[in-house]
Amino acid sequence: MDYLMQLAADPAAWAALVTLIAMEVVLGIDNLLFISILTNKLPEDIRPRARRIGIGLALIMRLGLLSTVAFIVQLTTPIFTLFDHAFSWRDLILIAGGLFLVWKATKEIHHSMEPHDEDAPGVGKLVDITFSAAIVQILILDLVFSIDSIITAVGMTDHIPIMVIAVIFAVMTMLFAAGPLANFINRNPTIVMLALGFLLLIGTTLIAEGFGAHVPKGYIYTAMAFSAAIEGLNMLQRKRRPV
Repeated sequence: MDYLMQLAADPAAWAALVTLIAMEVVLGIDNLLFISILTNKLPEDIRPRARRIGIGLALIMRLGLLSTVAFIVQLTTPIFTLFDHAFSWRDLILIAGGLFLVWKATKEIHHSMEPHDEDAPGVGKLVDITFSAAIVQILILDLVFSIDSIITAVGMTDHIPIMVIAVIFAVMTMLFAAGPLANFINRNPTIVMLALGFLLLIGTTLIAEGFGAHVPKGYIYTAMAFSAAIEGLNMLQRKRRPV
């Protein structure tokens, strides 16, 4: 209790908490985007439940990983060297997660380009999946993003309570934003292709980081925000165009 009181009275701890919350929320965008796209392929009546379960698993996984911080930190220890780069378990996890995202996004883009009579012209339908398959895929990406998130948190503060609060706040934000984001994507079919492009970009970035190439997150999110702004202008133009 004394430790928590001292932490609450420390301005540096509050600054670290605010910074870490902002960082965790931004990092959660990738996970939230994937969950929104994946759950939109399920029957409409079970989409909210799938989103809640997926995000709930993300919270449980991140809090569980926080209890093994010492082990998580060791994931950055090199285990072998190839092409003059020392690979760690974190690198291998990032590469595997990136490859999965690239494969998933490419598969969905390819399928969306195929003609479907029941869809709007030029807009394909995402590959249908089962509830259990959606949860498994969400769990895989939750693991990748959770490990990356925890390692980022450890690099910013040594205080576990601050990490826990930041993770809970970020996941709760994801929980409240998941529904509106998924519904927005579902109502605007052209957004699906943009979102899949984002996943392709995120997957490529994870692979690059796994191979030791540092890609500043600011560049990635700025590019995503710029693309989303352009698509927003296109949507506004289509809405105002006379029928």
